[in-house]
Amino acid sequence: MSILLFLIIILAVIVFIGILNERIFRLQSDIALVLFTVIIALILLAVRAFFPEGDIAEFINGLGSFGFEEYLMDGVLCFMLFAGASKVNMGKFKQNLRPICLLALLSTMISSFAYGGLFYLLALLLHIPVDIWLCILLGCVVSPTDPIAATGILNKIGLSKSVCSVIENESLFNDGTGVTLFIFVRSIVVNSGKSNFFVLIGREVLGAVAVALGVSFLMFRLMKLTKDPVRYILISLLNVSLVYVICEHMGFSGVIASVVCGMYFSYKMDKMERRVVVVDPKDYYRDFWEILESILNAVLFVMIGLLVLDVNICENFYILLPAAVVVLVVSRAVGVLMSSVMTGKHLPGNYSLGEFVTLMTWAALKGGLSLALAMGTKEYLSPEVYNIFINVTYVSIFFTVLVQGLTVGKVYKSLEKHKLLRQKKGRV
Repeated sequence: MSILLFLIIILAVIVFIGILNERIFRLQSDIALVLFTVIIALILLAVRAFFPEGDIAEFINGLGSFGFEEYLMDGVLCFMLFAGASKVNMGKFKQNLRPICLLALLSTMISSFAYGGLFYLLALLLHIPVDIWLCILLGCVVSPTDPIAATGILNKIGLSKSVCSVIENESLFNDGTGVTLFIFVRSIVVNSGKSNFFVLIGREVLGAVAVALGVSFLMFRLMKLTKDPVRYILISLLNVSLVYVICEHMGFSGVIASVVCGMYFSYKMDKMERRVVVVDPKDYYRDFWEILESILNAVLFVMIGLLVLDVNICENFYILLPAAVVVLVVSRAVGVLMSSVMTGKHLPGNYSLGEFVTLMTWAALKGGLSLALAMGTKEYLSPEVYNIFINVTYVSIFFTVLVQGLTVGKVYKSLEKHKLLRQKKGRV
């Protein structure tokens, strides 16, 4: 299938679902895209079952096997992260720096190992041929929260700016921790684990920050030489793509680097606000990145839904997959609890420990990065184990986006009421 034909199909699905949702269902747009694309994929699977041979089957197989991992990891991820980071409120970020850092680093690590331990017990019960390190590797795949899902969904459900800032910034930074931990555990799984994790994460993070700041500084100097707002956009595109490629080539975290680039440009653009108002009165720069983020988000969610066409259901799925969801929620809660205890008494939003853990656990959405990491294990895992990785990752994404994404607003409102009652009792 040609790239242009695939793009036409993706855009047609986005437009069709968007109009259908706007006129009838009125769900949050990104959630609607995932939900209805999965329904379309299930219909196509039924069609393929009736016509297993011929052009129809070949067309459906082509939709499911399109290069998702390459599209995300080698294509649009850096631009999506840059766009998300460009909207970071620097004041809120500085105010919540401690909980963000602890959640992004400690919570992801604890959740990955907790998930691995719990999933290993589940595997023993179901006689699944995996060792503890394979289970921890799966934990590294599904534990990081997804910044694309977070910024695309949580911004639109009415969370307070302070709480939303913590969730978004944690999502933006914990992917770097998750990917680094994934690389470290993967090296153990394939019997090449000689690196120290803390050395590895220090090199990846510090290297990424150094490259991002260095290149961004030079690119911003170029920006000051022009008064063309379109050239502003081109320079920002060049900046983040160049930084991502350099970091990936040098073994640094391209994910972290893209986030740093976005925050750097956001900070610098705010500092030269007077010049921007004169040079870019119609706000082309910010509008471009907001529109690009919306389009790439929509394409990503549709591609995730269509990849159902390329998934084979694993054995014992009726027990394994619901249990994996429970393990996911419990391990996330354990990670958030441990990092929140270290944060201290003053948690963001003036929440109690239980309230904060509940909100941060339920607002932890998974997305495309987890799926890309899972797909990257195919070359060194057995077909049976790889199939388990894909099934569990898919269920984790669908549960967090569809179930948690649809209900996190209600959970937030319930916690706000509980907090108000607690504060009133404390004043009596």
